[in-house]
Formats: sequence, C-alpha cells, structure tokens
Amino acid sequence: MPYVDGFIVAVPKDNIEAYKDMARAAGDVWKEYGALSYVECIGDDVPYGELTSFPRAVQAKDDEVVIFAWITYPSREERDEINAKVMADPRLDKFTMPFDGKRMIYGGFKSFIEL
Repeated sequence: MPYVDGFIVAVPKDNIEAYKDMARAAGDVWKEYGALSYVECIGDDVPYGELTSFPRAVQAKDDEVVIFAWITYPSREERDEINAKVMADPRLDKFTMPFDGKRMIYGGFKSFIEL
C-alpha cells in the first residue's frame, strides 16, 4: 500500500491562480521523480467549526480558502528519496509561496486500508 504525504494550507483568494501554477509545476516534478499520484483540492464545503475544522487548523482568514493535498509514493523510503530530489530541483526555485508556510500542516502517513 502507498505511503502518503498530506498537506493543508490556507491560500489567499487573490493568490489562487499563482498557487495553481505552482502546484501544477510541483506535481509534474514530483511525478517525474517517482510519486504515484499528486492531488490538490480546493475547499468547497469546509465550514468553520466550533472547536476543530480545516479552516481552524490553518487559521484561515475570511479572504483565504483551504487547500487539501496529498502525494502518494510506493514506500516511505522512496518518498524520502523522491522528496530529496524534488527539494534540490531548480525548477521550483522560481516560485514564491503564495501562502503563509508557517500555517501549513503536513505529515507522512502509512496506509492501512485501501478499498
């Protein structure tokens, strides 16, 4: 079963197109180096919860939208190798992050069910 990196970020609505451009380029690079899939989703039904929620998790402001994304890899080991190559790839240097990276949530996950 695949290894998964998951991400949640709050992107200013004015920066959505810049984010999409960056995500398309990044996705191509990740796939080139061996990622199985690269998926980016824009919040459509993500209410601000009373206690917890996607918007609360990233401290989303009224002028921001939540992005939920994931990348899959054959294994944790291959993920580590792929990410090292991606981070060293100069093609991504031209992009300025169109969101506040300090509020990004991310992590690596072992799959245990895939139906």
